[in-house]
Amino acid sequence: MGLVFAVVNQKGGVGKSTTTVNLAAYLGSRDKKTLCIDIDAQGNTTTGFGIRKKSAKVTSYDVLIGQARIQEAIIRTEFKNVSLVPATSALAGGEIEMIELEDRMNRLKMQLLTCRLDYDYILIDCPPSLSLITVNALVACDRLIIPMQAEFYALEGLSQLMETVKIVKSKYNPSLEIEGILFTMFDPRLNVSAQVVEEVNKYFPDKVFETKIPRNVRLSEAPSHGKPVMYYDKNSKGAEFYEALGLEILGEAVKPKEKRKLFSRKK
Repeated sequence: MGLVFAVVNQKGGVGKSTTTVNLAAYLGSRDKKTLCIDIDAQGNTTTGFGIRKKSAKVTSYDVLIGQARIQEAIIRTEFKNVSLVPATSALAGGEIEMIELEDRMNRLKMQLLTCRLDYDYILIDCPPSLSLITVNALVACDRLIIPMQAEFYALEGLSQLMETVKIVKSKYNPSLEIEGILFTMFDPRLNVSAQVVEEVNKYFPDKVFETKIPRNVRLSEAPSHGKPVMYYDKNSKGAEFYEALGLEILGEAVKPKEKRKLFSRKK
């Protein structure tokens, strides 16, 4: 049965979609069948895989409100072993419609029960809010990946997220766990970066990924080409560090400087 990760943070611009796209691409390159579910109305994960939103006939909106089965929404991407449930702006109004629906907290969970056996990993890209749609992801997933920037405002957001996680865990998903907190756009030269990492480690011991994703030009450029960074520039720092994250997820962690030659595997 596939392991389900929700990539979540109510703060926008922290790298949720970037992490979903690039982690999925790496897992797929390791022969892991991977499904990405885009439940953010901005649809950044959808475009990050080169899928035109206008071409998506069935989307996560249809799945969440019960107009379609999840299997009808799944698109095979051009990248090895990676499939996608796309999102469009239609999802923006889905929240209001879902309020009226029966069993509204479990909509995504019930759909995933019908396809979990088909995948090794399922990654859910959440919207930048603690909304009903985000709660659906928290109820449906096994573990959380929390991308965040190393800045003090981010600590407050993390605290709010943990309150929501606590409620979901007590009422809807008792097995929910944090896989890891992932620092993104990380600059080790800044004092504040070290201070924030130390603070997070204090409150979440053993829950911070060893890998910290730096700012990287090629990583920023890749979405505009509709490609994960490992397919856009396999020798870039962005590709290197997302491989390091993938190795941690697979339990094969190595430090980036000690890494074997990257992406020697076939696509």
